[in-house]
Amino acid sequence: MTTYFNYPSEDLQRELKEIANKIATPGKGILAADESEGTMGKRLANVGQENTEENRRRFRELLFTSDKALIGQAISGVILFHETLYQKTTDGTPFIDLIKERGIVAGIKVDKGVKELFGAEDNEVTTQGLDDLDKRCKQYKADGCDFAKWRCVLKINTNTPSYQAILENANVLARYASICQAAGIVPIVEPEVLCDGDHSLDRCQKVTETVLAAVYKALNDHHVYLEGTLLKPNMVTAGQSCPTQATPEQVGAATVTALSRTVPAAVPGIVFLSGGQSEIQATANLNAINKFTGAPKPWRLSFSFGRALQASALKAWNGSDVAAGQDQLIRRAAYNGAASLGQYSGEENAGAAAESLFVKAHAY
Repeated sequence: MTTYFNYPSEDLQRELKEIANKIATPGKGILAADESEGTMGKRLANVGQENTEENRRRFRELLFTSDKALIGQAISGVILFHETLYQKTTDGTPFIDLIKERGIVAGIKVDKGVKELFGAEDNEVTTQGLDDLDKRCKQYKADGCDFAKWRCVLKINTNTPSYQAILENANVLARYASICQAAGIVPIVEPEVLCDGDHSLDRCQKVTETVLAAVYKALNDHHVYLEGTLLKPNMVTAGQSCPTQATPEQVGAATVTALSRTVPAAVPGIVFLSGGQSEIQATANLNAINKFTGAPKPWRLSFSFGRALQASALKAWNGSDVAAGQDQLIRRAAYNGAASLGQYSGEENAGAAAESLFVKAHAY
């Protein structure tokens, strides 16, 4: 094995690091608005709306036209789907312009979904989309995107995740990350350990540690510049069907412990996925993660939530009430911004925020 390789140029290192640090600004996180047409259709159906491009556009216009000052206080980045990147408001303003006017960094989902691993147990999968990624990244960069997201999925069962699945997904994430950085795009590395199943908190922690260790070995092998990356992991929780559910304090301890054992200090920020938790659960657990002091936390710990930022907003909008939807979005963003600093103190009249958002074998 040779140990000779080249770091990115100083200019590229500076660009990537500045983007990553802006997204990881203390007290702010990411709005994940990168649902595919099919997934967005399921969300729209919940409020009686047909899955059309116009209805998808209308809801996302609600998100991106929220009050500039208020939304910018808690949101530093937005992940877009390809369709959304090129959409405009009713008056013809490109969404990308609205996002940048609010001082928010635009990102793009670049993976093309999962495919089963041949011969693997329990329908384990890998993620596709590497073939033309270099060309797409260059185009997305030219069109205003400064970071990207790629999701890999691992399942906990008696014999899974397998060594095959862990290794394959780690290498796919590393290759994706290196391609992004070559185009001046900060990669968000997302190895999601699903919460489906009846596994314990302890089992999830051990699997998460094993997966993250493999991911960072692969990133090192591919010479990825860690200061210009972000990590989007699952929180360490018991499986959805586990009879013993953990408290936020237990989730905080298990999550930070797992990260402290596996994630290098060079990584500027960790932005958690919500993984089907209710809005309140996700916020309370994020708060507990930031309040935990039993292990080193050299990175900024924040959020990259989709469902856990949009569920109440979607319900309040209900197809027509833009102001009510925006109020709920800003409210949830503020709660999560506070939680990313360990300053969330709970909330009253939870309503939709307390409802479970779990979807079995969730695909975006």
